[in-house]
Amino acid sequence: MEGGVVEADISAFRECLSLSWKNPYVLRLAFSAGIGGLLFGYDTGVISGALLYIRDDFKAVDRKTWLQEAIVSMALAGAIIGASVGGWVNDRFGRKKAILIADTLFFIGSVIMAAATNPSILIVGRVFVGLGVGMASMASPLYISEASPARVRGALVSLNGFLITGGQFLSYLINLAFTKTPGTWRWMLGVAAVPALIQIILMIMLPESPRWLFRKGRQEEGEAILRKIYPPDEVEAEINALKESVEFEIKEAEASDKFSIIKLLKTETVRRGLYAGMGLQIFQQFVGINTVMYYSPTIVQLAGFASNRTALLLSLITSGLNAFGSILSIYFIDKTGRKKLLLFSLSGVVVSLVVLTVAFHETTTHSPMVSSIETSHFNNTCPDYSTALNPGDWDCMKCLKASPDCGFCASLTDKILPGACLISNDTTKEQCQKEERLWYTRGCPSKTGWVAIVGLGLYIIFFSPGMGTVPWVVNSEIYPLRYRGICGGMASTSNWVSNLIVAQSFLSLTQAIGTSWTFMLFIFITAAAIVFVIIFVPETKGLPIEEVEKMLEKRSINFKFWQTSSNSGEQVLNQKT
Repeated sequence: MEGGVVEADISAFRECLSLSWKNPYVLRLAFSAGIGGLLFGYDTGVISGALLYIRDDFKAVDRKTWLQEAIVSMALAGAIIGASVGGWVNDRFGRKKAILIADTLFFIGSVIMAAATNPSILIVGRVFVGLGVGMASMASPLYISEASPARVRGALVSLNGFLITGGQFLSYLINLAFTKTPGTWRWMLGVAAVPALIQIILMIMLPESPRWLFRKGRQEEGEAILRKIYPPDEVEAEINALKESVEFEIKEAEASDKFSIIKLLKTETVRRGLYAGMGLQIFQQFVGINTVMYYSPTIVQLAGFASNRTALLLSLITSGLNAFGSILSIYFIDKTGRKKLLLFSLSGVVVSLVVLTVAFHETTTHSPMVSSIETSHFNNTCPDYSTALNPGDWDCMKCLKASPDCGFCASLTDKILPGACLISNDTTKEQCQKEERLWYTRGCPSKTGWVAIVGLGLYIIFFSPGMGTVPWVVNSEIYPLRYRGICGGMASTSNWVSNLIVAQSFLSLTQAIGTSWTFMLFIFITAAAIVFVIIFVPETKGLPIEEVEKMLEKRSINFKFWQTSSNSGEQVLNQKT
């Protein structure tokens, strides 16, 4: 029915599961393309643990916050370029070739990083990896979306989101596995070449997206693939619908002037799609997810856990919850709808950020005092403490903020007792730990550190099922066929630019205004995201891709997002343009 919505309830999730024996070919396409999401997730997670050991090997990295941020964010700079050209590559050469190019870049970058002899070479490798991740971030969900039956499209694209979080979880496992191995971070970063190589082999054996083939006039190839994807009683209707859609797009292209960004933005349906798609991608980053994923072990240390291994182990819990949340998304996205899931997710994120804000406020305002007796015991006093006019007022936090050359040695039995403010180097660290004490350089001992871990866990549980996957699903289905590649590239680029801004500024913000105020800033941004979703994001649940454009032609805002209907026109409140 024209303008109608295919109802997507719990049976859609069951149907997705039943594909394993009814039509394993569809799952094979989705899993093979989804390895791009695994690479995306692995790179996101692995650097957080590797950075702890890179700081140990390269002292310049340990002492310079901007260099730590550069190692993390240069991959994002590469991803911006990869996503920018990814739209053109997808439309010109196809989704399959775009994924293969992304894998090749990722493989090269992983090898360079593993062999890096200084921070500069490491950063070059990060740029190559970023190029691959940026291209794959839009090519993989686009390929899955265009090779999936409409009824289970949301669940299968969410599978890509699950593989992203699965890659993050895998990266923490790999990080833990290599903590005792010589060349720790080299193994952590180099292992990423393996899944890239596996995807290259798998994608060579798979076909191109049927929708792209139809657009390029290779109709017979496209039909052959659709006959493998859809049941016999549905395939002819799908072929005819796709033919009509492509013919319309081609006629429109021939009748129109040469393509340009200005013309694209003047097209009302495309512009409305971009408002929703790009906005979701921007807010996905600015609510702070990748501060958690890139700097999770560092955040754990800021909460009062000194050991690198302990920080990685606790971060493993958050990444495991992230993967679990993605499984929930596969179940709920075609049952509840995109918009409702987004709003539930963002509301939970606000609560989680409040918990984190309170926890870090308590940690910073109740850090243990510096004892002059304990400090003199070590004969290695921090120079800033020695020359301070009021050393009696110094606590752990003031010691660490005084200079990157200062560290805090705390009691093991009761870590909130007064400790020593000492010079931060390997000799002092070993001396402190030999006396069975705890050595802190990132955060201070705290009795409320566990509250921050709870906050991180809640954040991930709420973020992952909604804001973690829905923006990618919406962007894979909201644009007209002719503009899908270029619009997807623009949305992915906006995601990576936002990601870069957040990753490059997080550590600096925590130093400038404090960790608690940084998380409070994310609270205000998340509140703005809730308003944005209510106003600008349409519900695309169950809509065939060809129907999405018709829906966008209507000027509509659905404030009653909790209501569902079998007709898209009944789901919205029509407003005057």
